[in-house]
Amino acid sequence: MTMTGLRVFDETVHATNTWLHEITSRLGWDDRRKGYRALRASLHALRDRMPVTEAAHISAQLPLLLRGTFYEGWRPSATPTKARTVEASLSGLRLMADGLADAPVLVVCTR
Repeated sequence: MTMTGLRVFDETVHATNTWLHEITSRLGWDDRRKGYRALRASLHALRDRMPVTEAAHISAQLPLLLRGTFYEGWRPSATPTKARTVEASLSGLRLMADGLADAPVLVVCTR
């Protein structure tokens, strides 16, 4: 018997857990919630800095659960943001990630 009763849901839970494990492992963290917050903030920072069509293309490559996270709270009419420097982007990311360090961005971007 599967965990959820639906193969597509089981697969996305597994894939999402794999992403979280890899991120927390690379950062040396044991806290999966902290890893999720970093992943979520990084996905939102990337999403908000690209045109709508590129955001849709990127999201289509994510596991189903992360695709939902990617689109959570999105306002396509407000994108892409005007932040054009690394520092401006990281500043926005710090706010979204509740003060987490910059390391998660690099890990998520290399995933």
